[in-house]
Parts: sequence; structure tokens; C-alpha cells
Amino acid sequence: MTRGRFITFEGVEGVGKSTQVARLAQALGAAGREIVVTREPGGTPLAERIRALVLHDLTEPMPDAAELMLMFAARSVHTENLIRPALARGAWVLCDRYTDATYAYQGGGRGVPDEAIAPLARLAQRGLAPDLTVLLDAPVGAALRRARARTVAADRIEAQTTAFFERVRASYLALAAREPERVRVVDANGSIDEVAARVAALVGTLADG
Repeated sequence: MTRGRFITFEGVEGVGKSTQVARLAQALGAAGREIVVTREPGGTPLAERIRALVLHDLTEPMPDAAELMLMFAARSVHTENLIRPALARGAWVLCDRYTDATYAYQGGGRGVPDEAIAPLARLAQRGLAPDLTVLLDAPVGAALRRARARTVAADRIEAQTTAFFERVRASYLALAAREPERVRVVDANGSIDEVAARVAALVGTLADG
């Protein structure tokens, strides 16, 4: 059986990742493919419980190192229990965030050095990398206005400062410059249909390959 494809979506809050994942899933599903839509942190019952700890447990301060390790604990569960089995049976997995988000948020945003992140990434992923990463990009100010307009109560990460998200965006763009074949920057400005067309053009080349 042909292995499925692993496509991840990245970007700061408010760029429309969830919307574009849903649009792509609908289009690929209509073409007859099995589609698995998932997210990080989370994606399985255990990983979702870890997500709740990371994003919503405010009972005591969470050190950056603890946040980092919890992210990778959730990722290990998610990768082994959901992503790998889906790919093995030929499904296309569309994931809202993956390891690039850790480099951007815990690395760029929090200041955790890459050399602390990389060994955990190797352990959690065991060689699995996305076939394509769609980096939806928009100015931080505009993206945050959209995100905060739809959010009643911000989680621990959504509540960070604009400067934090500027560092996250810069980290994402630096990553795209380092890995231009895998990480493709898509302008997130415009209507949902316009952005969906940009995403579909990228994914079409992956399907053809």
C-alpha cells in the first residue's frame, strides 16, 4: 500500500490555519482520499489531556523547560498512536501545527535554544517529518486582532505579548528560508477562497508527485 501524505499547517494565531485545514480536507476528501484532520498539541485522548495541562492549567507557574517537554510528550503520543498508523494505511494527514511550532514558539518566542529542542524532536518523531508544511503568514497585528476577536478567554500562549508573536513569526520565516522545499510560505491575507486557492496549488504539486 502506498504511504499517505503528511501535511502540516503553521503560523501565528489568527492566520486561519483551522479554516484552511478544513477547506483542504474537504477538497481532498471529495477527490476520494482518506483524510485525517488533527492538531497539536493534542490529536489523541492522552495528547489532549497533555494539551489541557500546557494551555489551561494556571494553578502554578510552568517553567519553559516543562512546557517544552510536555509539548514533546504530547507529540510522541500523537505521532505513534495516530499519525504513523494513518500514513501506513494510505491516509493523508492534515495537522494543525507540528514540531516547527515548537521551534517557533518555545524557541523563537520563549528563547529556548535549538540545541535543547532538537534531541527531543528526534526522540519524539523518530524520523517522521512532514511532506509539506504550509506556513500561513500575515502581519502579527492583523492576525492577533482576528484571533482575539473570536476568543472569549485566551489560553496561556494566546495571552502572550505582541512582541512574543513577532519573535514567533520571525522564527517561522527563518525556518522557511532554511527549508524552502518543505516549508512553503502562503500569504494569509485575502478572502478564505483566495487563500484556499493558494494552498490548493501547493498541495496539487504534492499530489502529482
